[in-house]
Order: sequence, then C-alpha cells, then structure tokens
Amino acid sequence: MLGTLLLAAASTCLVLLTSWGGTEHAWDSRVVLSLGAGAALATVLFLVAERFAAEPLIPLRLFRDSVFTLTSLVGLVTGVALFGAASYLPTFLQMVDGASATESGLLMLPMMGGIVVTSVVSGHLIARTGRYRTYPVLGGALAVLGMWLLSRLEADTPRPHYSLWMAVLGAGIGLVMPVLVLAVQNSVRPADLGTATSAHTYFRQIGGSVGAAVFGTLLANRLTDSLRERLPGGADAGLPDPESVTPQLVHTLPPALRDAYVGAYADAMPRIFLYLVPVLVLGLVLAFFLKEKPLVSHHATETEPAPVTATVPQARAAYTAGVPVCGTVQHPDGTAVPRAALTLIDVAGQQIGRGASGEDGRYALATPGSGSYVLIAAAGGHQPQAVSVTVGERPVELDVVLGGAGRLAGAVVTADGTPVRDAAVTLTNVHGEVVASTRSGREGGYVITELVAGEYTLAASAPAFRPAALPVTVQASRETRQDVELAGGAVLRGTVRAGGGRPVEDARVTLLDAAGNVVDTLTTGPDGTFRFVDLSSGEYTVIAAGYPPVATVLQVAGGGRTERDLQLGHED
Repeated sequence: MLGTLLLAAASTCLVLLTSWGGTEHAWDSRVVLSLGAGAALATVLFLVAERFAAEPLIPLRLFRDSVFTLTSLVGLVTGVALFGAASYLPTFLQMVDGASATESGLLMLPMMGGIVVTSVVSGHLIARTGRYRTYPVLGGALAVLGMWLLSRLEADTPRPHYSLWMAVLGAGIGLVMPVLVLAVQNSVRPADLGTATSAHTYFRQIGGSVGAAVFGTLLANRLTDSLRERLPGGADAGLPDPESVTPQLVHTLPPALRDAYVGAYADAMPRIFLYLVPVLVLGLVLAFFLKEKPLVSHHATETEPAPVTATVPQARAAYTAGVPVCGTVQHPDGTAVPRAALTLIDVAGQQIGRGASGEDGRYALATPGSGSYVLIAAAGGHQPQAVSVTVGERPVELDVVLGGAGRLAGAVVTADGTPVRDAAVTLTNVHGEVVASTRSGREGGYVITELVAGEYTLAASAPAFRPAALPVTVQASRETRQDVELAGGAVLRGTVRAGGGRPVEDARVTLLDAAGNVVDTLTTGPDGTFRFVDLSSGEYTVIAAGYPPVATVLQVAGGGRTERDLQLGHED
C-alpha cells in the first residue's frame, strides 16, 4: 500500500512538473522546483519501501535483469514517440489540412495499420525462429525514419505522402512494442510474470505522459513565437490563447488571421516531430544492447513429449497444454545448471512431460491438470534428483537443486613415498564400466573431475610396477583424495652354466613360490640366461633341469633385481 502511494505521488509530481514547467510557471519557479523535489523524494522513499516490503509493488530484483531494465528504457522512449505522434498528428490534420475530427481519425489508419501488420508478422517470425532481438533494432530504425519524414510536413504536403510516412512510423512501433513485452515475459520467472509486465507497461505510459507534457510545452512556446511573427502588430490583442484554439474556431476567423494560425501550426508542428527524432535514436541505441535469451517452451503432452531443448518459441506454446511447472535447475550455491534433462511422471510412473533447462537453468513443463507428480532432474557430473510436486489451478514455481560434481584427486607413489610419474590411472563404476582415465603427472599426482557421487574402483599401473586396485567412495560437491601405492615388480635374472662356466642352452628353468606353486617356466637361449619379471617380494625356488636338476632357494625383494647363476652337476 505504501509503495503504491509513493509511486503515485512520484508520477503525479513528475507529470505536473513537465506540464506546468515553462507554461503555467517558470522552470525556476518555486512550484516547479517543489514538484521536482517532491518527485525525487517520493522516488527515493518508494525504493526504500520496496526494499523492505514483504510483497513489493515492483520487486527491485527485476532491475538486476538487464533484459527487463533495457526493455523498460526502450519502452519509455518509444512511448514518448507514440503518444507524441498520436497526440499531435490529429491536431495538425484538422488545423492545417482542414480535415474534420472523423476524417483525421481515418487519416491515422495508416499508422495504426502499420502497428498491427508488423506486430502480427513479427509474432509469426518469432514463433518460427525463436529469435526476437532483431525486431526492436529494425523497428527502432523504422521509427526514426518515419518520425524524420513527418518532421518534413508542410501545409501543402499531399495526403498519400504523409500517409506513407505515418505507415513507416507505425511499422517501426509495431516491431518494437509487442516484442519488448515478449522479451520481458521470457526473461523473468513465472512468479514475476504479471508484475514485470505491468511494470513495463507503467514505464511506457509514464514516458508517454511525460513526453506529451514536455513536447506540449515546446509546441505552445513555438506557436506563440510563430504567431507573433505572422500576425500584424497589435492584431493578437484580444485573440484567444494559442493553446485553447480549436480547429473549428480557427476556420471561423477572418482569412488573414486564419492563414496566420494555419501557418503557425504548419511551422510549429513539424518541429515537434523533429525534436522526437533524437529521442527515438536513443531508443535505437538502447535496443542494440538488448540481450537475447532462448525462448522457453511450456508445451508438453503425454502422447508427444516435448523435445529435449529449451530454445523453441514460447509464443507457440505458452501454457497451452495445462498447468505448467516452471523453475530453475541450479547448484547448491545458486548458479544455474544448463542442459539438465527433466522428466515429469505421474503417480503410476508414466511419463507425461520431458524437457531440458536452458543456458540460464530455466525450464518449463506442462501437466495435464491438477494432481501429484514427480519431477526427475539429471545432468552430467551431478547427482540425479527426484522431487514431488502438487499441481493445482495456478502455475507452480519449483527450483531443483542438483548435487555438485564430485572430484577425485591423489597421487601414485611407491611404498617409500616416491612419486610414480606417467602411471595409468583408471576409474570404473560398480558395473565395471570405465568412467574416466588419466595419467599421473611429474609429481605423481592425478585429478578426475565431474564425477557423480558413489562407489568406484580405482586402478593404477606403470612399467616395472605391479598394478594396484582399491575401492573409493566419491563425495558430492567436494574433493575426495585417494593415493595409490604401487609395489615394484622384482626381477630375477641369472645364467645356467656347466662346469668351467660354459652357458648351457635349452636348459629348462622353473620358478616356484614358497608354497610350491609354479610361478613360471622358461628355456634358456644360446647364452644360457633366464629372466623372471614382475615378481612380488618373498621366497622362491629356482630349478634348472637338463642335467641332474639343480634347485636353489633365494629371497627376492620387491622392486629390486636379483641375479643368480645356476651351476649344473657335470660336464657334457
């Protein structure tokens, strides 16, 4: 209530200031200065009241959205042009062209037709392409051109000419006004839809009111100066004030006076349109900075699910399939999760809607009607989330928070802490599928990101080391550290020799572990050497056969190299 009163007070002071300034009162008069101070004070108090209001009239958070702010400014500027042209063109047509009130209304049809035609055409094109930023820019350029052409109006300008000029102005306004409303409604949350739309309309209306008042003052001053130049000395004594002169009264005056009034209007009115040109240029410049956001679809049916996209036109599908469920998919810190897959199911588990969040995290799914549903949201590197939602007769705003991506980091080291560089690190899930793989760096470290929280198996391997695998639990929205220790693979090497130290070829060498199990068997080459690799530390028995068998028991240390020559029992 307080916000409404303060906004009304600020608006009233502003309109009165622009209406009275320079006409009823001088710009530096006490009344005008008081109105300016009152408008400023009411505005400041309004902002303070809105900041602490439980249900603000215009939530200040809307102004954090660049789309809302820019569209409001462009709407305000365009409102000045629309109200200015709509207010002064009929007066010009009646006063200068001699049209009646009905005829002047009919002569305004080209401008109205331009507004209607371009509004409909742009709506169809936006519905087909999903893009809208081009139209305010193009419309702003056309409005500038149309207003500049109208500034060239003269008393003898043919009707087809200025009808075409009005159509150009109307086409520009039609490309700007409806698209700005669409941009606002597409940018804000559904809960703010009505508030944002009405606030945008308010700025457009206040711009028109202030613009009409300001340019009305300019017109009055221009008319007064022009009449002083055209009327013979003393002829203006006893004549009505130019602001109160009506077309009917002018055409009843004597020819000399009538021509003076008509000439004054023909000279003053186009100047007003010329003053509106830089205002529209400002709107055109602001339109260039308008950010285009993907249009979010609110359309989904049970028989034909909506495609997984958030960039189809809102204009074709807004709330046509039932009561919508809208909101934002976000991280726990409030940042958006783009391209999250969303599925809406009923209590029987049947899919009734499917879609995806846009780049700003926004989503919209339609329901068949009232009832209870389950919304399932999932995104890569996030913990899936299922949320119950009860739908009534009004749209439901539901934000979904997805657990942030987990992160696994650690180092690959030996038993004594020495880093193992360039080791292959592999992570598999509970089904044995490889989720991620990487290699350790210079200091043995590794990092795996974008992991869904859960149980995994971490494995590491490197040349000259025995592979290692261990279970690991990855936590959501945090870093999990897990080092991997690799045991060095021992190497047993030696030579089978006969008497005199001669190498024995084709000697069969068998390696047994401490339990008597055969670990490996090989045959020596021409140089009599044998080599067993990748051995765990422990006790082994080496048996060489070819002559009477020779068995040797030895101890192998992990990660080391053990050499042992075997001497056969006799010469050839």
